[in-house]
Amino acid sequence: MKPKKSSFPDSGDLFRSRLSQILDTSHPLIRLAKVIDWNAFDERFGALYEPNNGRPGLPTRLMVGLHYLKYAFNESDESAVERWVENPYWQYFCGFEHFQHEFPLDPSSLSRWRKRAGADNLESLLGETISTARRTKVLKKSSLQRVNVDTTVQEKAVAFPTDARLYQKARIALVRVAESRGVRLRQSYKRLGKKALVQQGRYAHAKQMKRARRETKRLKTFLGRVIRDIERKVPQPDDELILLLEHAQRIHDRKRDDKNKLYSIHAPEVECISKGKAHKRYEFGVKVSVTTTSRDSWVLGIDAQPGNPYDGHTLGDALAQMERLTGSLPNDAYVDKGYRGATRSVPGVQVHLPRKGKGLSRSERAWLKKRSAVEPVIGHLKSDCRMERNHLKGAEGDRINAMLAGAGYNFRKLLRAFVGAFFRPLQLRFTARLGQSWFLRFPQPFLGSATKSP
Repeated sequence: MKPKKSSFPDSGDLFRSRLSQILDTSHPLIRLAKVIDWNAFDERFGALYEPNNGRPGLPTRLMVGLHYLKYAFNESDESAVERWVENPYWQYFCGFEHFQHEFPLDPSSLSRWRKRAGADNLESLLGETISTARRTKVLKKSSLQRVNVDTTVQEKAVAFPTDARLYQKARIALVRVAESRGVRLRQSYKRLGKKALVQQGRYAHAKQMKRARRETKRLKTFLGRVIRDIERKVPQPDDELILLLEHAQRIHDRKRDDKNKLYSIHAPEVECISKGKAHKRYEFGVKVSVTTTSRDSWVLGIDAQPGNPYDGHTLGDALAQMERLTGSLPNDAYVDKGYRGATRSVPGVQVHLPRKGKGLSRSERAWLKKRSAVEPVIGHLKSDCRMERNHLKGAEGDRINAMLAGAGYNFRKLLRAFVGAFFRPLQLRFTARLGQSWFLRFPQPFLGSATKSP
């Protein structure tokens, strides 16, 4: 059944004070809660529920608000729930009228809600941060004319793939599935496999590589025996077992120079990507395209690009997503040399590659230098907004985590803009004593129309 629409009731409670009466109404979260269009989320996510079937869904504002807060403050599902119970400003932002002493749902409901919504619908969370910034005049229309585009790697929560560990993991997964279906294996190699993996690690650490390769070969033999045993005893396996047998066979048969290797049993979508970093030769995850404004570094588009495509081939999708979220394409896009060959891939957009020469004007040289501003944005997305290591499942989880990380980054910028309300009394006091010119020497937060009392 559809969840109820988010609203603040006007009726009070005789025995409890409303949060709006006891909280500071100039707090950035309270001000931001009043300018976000929550009804748009009700309409979009309400269509995912049956109209008159089952129990009522969880409030959309609560789920959307929690995901904004989770990715803005770099929390897990469980820690976000714990902070929500302790923080009345978080509760007000999520649409509650009175202080709650218990969380109204289990943290696992957040995971199920993301799965129900899907990446295409959760993209609206990123779009709403952009729309809110434009409504409050924090993001100007002129800033959308020039953008920076770059790609990075969003690593998956998988262990570093080695042959010995993959043989062991594949064998464990096959034994577990076979036992759940009542298949009696000739031998499971539980103790022998564990002993061989331990010995392989010890020999490799001691640089005794010949002995280490011997233990690796033993683990590969154990895996092959289990695969053949299951194929003999289950002539007609179900779809899950067929897929697992295919993955195990790929791990068993792969060679050093094979393409499209499998690097994880529980996350087969993981790819090996090399970005040329000196400290990290290979990264295991998915490539992510990021589009930001050149002037003030707002995230206008972010999405996973499976298959490890050439950077130039991702430019069209990146700008198409920006057009979908903002309603317009930029006039100029600044990229690095990884996008060579894609300068005419998007009609109407002039793509600029790094270049030097006397023919450049001062303005053109300055905008080309600002292309590198996308790099710290990627750093903040990873260190502050949960894009460093993705724990969400599947290729869909890769897209969801990237988009919500971008939404969390923009949410943090909105909060910093609304912090300007706290500095307005200070500004008035100093300008009355020392004059406007003295106060303007210092960097000012945003003091536009969004900071006025609602």
